Amino acid sequence: MQTVDVVVIGAGPAGTVAASYLKKQGYEVIILEKEKFPRFQIGESLLPCCMEHLSESGLLEAVVSKNFQKKTGAAFMKGEKRCEFFFSEQFTKGWSYTWQVKRADFDLTLAEATRAKGVDVNFECEVLNVTCSKDKQIVEYKDIDGNNFSIEAKFIIDSSGYGRVLPRLFDLSKPSTFSPRGAVFSHLEDKNRTEEASNNIFVHSFDNNKSWIWAIPFSDGSTSVGIVSDREKIEELAENNGEKYKNFIREFEDLKGRFVNAELKWEPKHILGYSVGVKQMYGEGFVLSGNSTEFLDPIFSSGVTFATASGLLSAKMTHKHLQGETVDWKKEYEDVVQGGINVFRSYVTGWYSGDFQTIVFAKQIDNEIKNQICSVLAGYVWDQSNPFVKKHDTILPTLAKVIKMKENQSKE
Repeated sequence: MQTVDVVVIGAGPAGTVAASYLKKQGYEVIILEKEKFPRFQIGESLLPCCMEHLSESGLLEAVVSKNFQKKTGAAFMKGEKRCEFFFSEQFTKGWSYTWQVKRADFDLTLAEATRAKGVDVNFECEVLNVTCSKDKQIVEYKDIDGNNFSIEAKFIIDSSGYGRVLPRLFDLSKPSTFSPRGAVFSHLEDKNRTEEASNNIFVHSFDNNKSWIWAIPFSDGSTSVGIVSDREKIEELAENNGEKYKNFIREFEDLKGRFVNAELKWEPKHILGYSVGVKQMYGEGFVLSGNSTEFLDPIFSSGVTFATASGLLSAKMTHKHLQGETVDWKKEYEDVVQGGINVFRSYVTGWYSGDFQTIVFAKQIDNEIKNQICSVLAGYVWDQSNPFVKKHDTILPTLAKVIKMKENQSKE
């Protein structure tokens, strides 16, 4: 039986950030990843806040060297209405840019950089069973050849993402409060891309706020294009190798012919019912991070940022625990992570209710308000000095109501 300090399940952004940070503190860490890298993953548009997590874990330099497409803002579109946010103008003092990435390349870069730091990164290793106790954790897994192994560790960080290893083994999952939605997507040749479109993610709202399209540009000239909507619509668009999806993105008026003759790099894929939560984020001998905790919705590209934020914080709390200090996992970890999730939950709710769109597509939007919203869109959802963070659960519907009243009065 192999013995290490920490087992990290999953080699995505949450797992590699956690493992790299702990390795810097001198721990013996092993990563077990079920899949073979590189592998496809959605969540291709990062937020500036995650740059801080990559830097603190020592992974930023490796990512910089790959020359991914720089992302300086986000543009929201609805018919002829348009609102553009630039991260350089945000309220919170933070990073003014980030990247748009093909996750196959991005995640592999993080995994290779983590391995270069001395972390034992093992691909195609499936965790079969986990036994936890106060002082000793046992992880049983099998490798690509079907050989079974056991590892004894002092602590486990589950960063298994959509695999949700410990939530599944320990019955920690709970249903999402959001309506069931899905997404259908592909990568397309993008010869009609403007320079402006290269530095932004473009989000096009339609179908009375129920549906939207993402367009995420990459440095190789291709663009990720996805449609998000209710389950039934996505199933319909995905039928017959995505034939209706292809026609829709070529004919959708708001895209202004951008993908009329675009060649698909591969046949469209789709996912359904991606929103999910957990009963708790920690337990005796383990903690959850990344999408193993909760995934909301792709609308504001928060997935990787929550992965790196929770990965880093889980590593810091694990370090504190292994040093013999008392950790209040509820207050110091779960409440912190959940606080950020709850901010984005309010914005996701506001997007589909129409409140967010009422605000950003108003005839006039106050610059201070816009910059404060921009900080949320940049991922700085723990900045309590920002009223659009502190009052997240009430500020959007209240402001939207005021805007509607003023617009109705002006019509009269």
